[in-house]
Amino acid sequence: MRHRILSKDSLAGFLEELRAEYTVFAPRQDTKVPSKTVWKELQQDEVPDFRFVNTDMSPKHFMFPQSECMLRYEDPAAPVLAPVEHDSRKRLLLNVRPCDARALAFMDTVFCQDQRTNDAYWQEKRNRTVMVGLACNNPCPTCFCHQANSGPHDETGLDLLLVDLGNRLLAKPLTEAGKSMAAGLPDAEEEDILRGKELMQRAHEAMPPVIATDNLEHRTLLELYNLPYWKRVCETCINCGTCTFVCPTCHCFDIQDETTPDGGKGRRVRNWDFCMAPLFTLHTSGHNPRGEKAARVRQRFMHKYKYIPMRQPAEVGCVGCGRCVRLCPVNIDIRDVINAMNQG
Repeated sequence: MRHRILSKDSLAGFLEELRAEYTVFAPRQDTKVPSKTVWKELQQDEVPDFRFVNTDMSPKHFMFPQSECMLRYEDPAAPVLAPVEHDSRKRLLLNVRPCDARALAFMDTVFCQDQRTNDAYWQEKRNRTVMVGLACNNPCPTCFCHQANSGPHDETGLDLLLVDLGNRLLAKPLTEAGKSMAAGLPDAEEEDILRGKELMQRAHEAMPPVIATDNLEHRTLLELYNLPYWKRVCETCINCGTCTFVCPTCHCFDIQDETTPDGGKGRRVRNWDFCMAPLFTLHTSGHNPRGEKAARVRQRFMHKYKYIPMRQPAEVGCVGCGRCVRLCPVNIDIRDVINAMNQG
């Protein structure tokens, strides 16, 4: 598909045309905490931010809300759970970073493995969402996407990829939806396409190798499982769960039934949970297979870099977005942990 050019001066008009079909969301500076960038709906007079590094929270909540009502009953005489009516608007996520789009493509393999296990709640939101990506020209020092099956200009999972050329955007349609969005834009010149490739090369060169995984595939499960290193990580970790909540590929959840005190109304709710929480694996018998903190800390890293590759060769449960490195309150760096797992 042909590259197109979008002038930032004409961006408002471009967005206005998109709003005729989609509700548009994009990263914007938080009005309460100016140092943060958050996802919000773009209003008519607003334009997206092109200078942000990345949002603290990934866009996974658009498909997998932090708390979601799945079923509900409101008649105490007939307390039968019934489906909840959901928002059916088509959505456009603008300026999605490539690592986050890659993460959502990975999550598709978790929530929609086959016809028998498809998660209808995830699939419904995924079907009415299109994504326009914004390539990373200046990766953050904590990023390592190029070593986690992604990259600063990765196209995976996107419908259209934008590359910031300064006062213009190079637009590369990747799907029929992206082609439709860019249909009214002028063709890019050859020098614009070459400039985009140059920026991609620079972004890759700015990201030196920081993790080693060459031994991970060959190390046995028990060898990694019994590493003394886990006790050292455990002594630092405070089990706050920040790394899991900001992670674009973490997907643990809990389902609870809630009723009003008189039992007149009730609902079934799915909430985010995390594997390092003490109650996450607590059985009704009282037995907890991961009762020790070290076991829970180990689970997070083993899941991403050993268990998932065992089931999905060449895949890992991480896209190198660096959020967990940047936001961990006790400075645990997943890159150090992976290197330790690799070295033994």
